[in-house]
Amino acid sequence: MTVGHQELASGRWFKLSLVEQLANVGSEIERAIRWRGKGNAEYGRRAFERALELLDLTIADEKHRSRLKELTRLREVLADYFWFDNVYGSCDESWRKYFHAFTYAAAIARGV
Repeated sequence: MTVGHQELASGRWFKLSLVEQLANVGSEIERAIRWRGKGNAEYGRRAFERALELLDLTIADEKHRSRLKELTRLREVLADYFWFDNVYGSCDESWRKYFHAFTYAAAIARGV
């Protein structure tokens, strides 16, 4: 997998709060869901890979060491939903609700 977010991977990502980071992951997840719903599996796969890249950067962020278990479980459940058998029983709507909270909180923090 190639790095799709070069600028973020070079250090800018680590200046964002956890809420901002997960809001950005959620944006890619939303794209993956929409492309999959439109029947474009390739674009959906690419969006999901970008989401995983951002989530991996979040997991690597030293300031989130206390949340490592939660973040790695999030990665596991996302991979299960998009790539495997969905044994956790996720659905598009549950992911939208999960990530909407971060998007909303990030917007409030920005004063929007």
